[in-house]
Amino acid sequence: MKKFYTLIILFLMALNLQAQAIYKTLDSYKLGGERKLKIQLPRNYSVDSETTYPLIIVLDGDYLFEPVAGNIDYQAYWESIPDCIVVGINQVNTRKDDFINNIDGVAVTEENNGFYDFINVELLPYVEENYKVSSFKIIIGHDLGANFINYYLFEDSPIFRAFISLSPDLVPEMVNKLQERLAVLQQETFYYMATADADLKALRNDIIDCDAKLKSIENEKLNYMFDNFNDANHYSLVGRGIPRALNEIFQLYKPISREEYKEKILTSQDSPYDYLIKKYENMAYFYGFEKTLIENDIRAIASASNKKDDIESLEKLAILVSEKFPRSMLSAYYMGMFHERDGNLKKALLKYKSGLLLEPSQYIDKEIMLDKMYEVQDAMKN
Repeated sequence: MKKFYTLIILFLMALNLQAQAIYKTLDSYKLGGERKLKIQLPRNYSVDSETTYPLIIVLDGDYLFEPVAGNIDYQAYWESIPDCIVVGINQVNTRKDDFINNIDGVAVTEENNGFYDFINVELLPYVEENYKVSSFKIIIGHDLGANFINYYLFEDSPIFRAFISLSPDLVPEMVNKLQERLAVLQQETFYYMATADADLKALRNDIIDCDAKLKSIENEKLNYMFDNFNDANHYSLVGRGIPRALNEIFQLYKPISREEYKEKILTSQDSPYDYLIKKYENMAYFYGFEKTLIENDIRAIASASNKKDDIESLEKLAILVSEKFPRSMLSAYYMGMFHERDGNLKKALLKYKSGLLLEPSQYIDKEIMLDKMYEVQDAMKN
């Protein structure tokens, strides 16, 4: 089993080579020296585009960057999560000094606020100034780093919206203070924590205790998830926790699934079209950027509109698709579908014919357009 997860991590690291990796050195006056950064940009990243991307800050980037960046690249390729900008901080020679913790677990001290301020005052402004970053930011840490990321929760307005805590080495009183803080958060926050059956015993006991207290929190603004992996240790749990956390954090972003279609769209009081609009508006609110309408979701909403015999919803969808994809066969296909369902076969036939001159999509090509034309022509004869 351990070999299996090792192979997965190696695969993701190899896949990551296809993305744009940048190595930078940032001169820090807060730390009195230089810090090396690893930066991964999305495959389709362009300085000329208006698109912005969630930012992921990875502590211990010397060993944690590749597993995170590989997962991001892989899942974004399949549209399971959005493209993200990933920044790893190399701490191979400085991690103990960086992660010196205050004994009360509430605030950083004079000794270690240099690294804390480095992220807040130097790193984040640098990344925001040079790259197209959205307002949605994630921070990831492992053991000492996983404890350290909690300090950003104690800010009046936390700059990070999602926290991935992998086998945290929790300082005294952090559990109680963390429970108190998460209970009163006023903005939507994702918090993921993981341990494993073969995790370090000294850490595992505190983590289990922490999970019990965090699970008791009643705060609709908090999205909390915990994993206790079997057949994993302090290090291998990282390879399993990262994709689980990303999957949870970007749950709202995912394409419409069969379960969502059956359990939410078909049973919703809203029309299928209104459901789609709300879904994309919620994504923009949560993640700070607008997701491009994808064909999977168009198909699902069209199917639901037909199943619920909601012609108005189908018409609105067809208009939206025409606006978003004017040069694609999608625009002609769904407008033709609307006219066909509305009983205007002549207009439907004209739309399907016009689609032959447009660009094919992921699912719609000339063969499908011709099939629809023949179907309508046969219907017009009867």
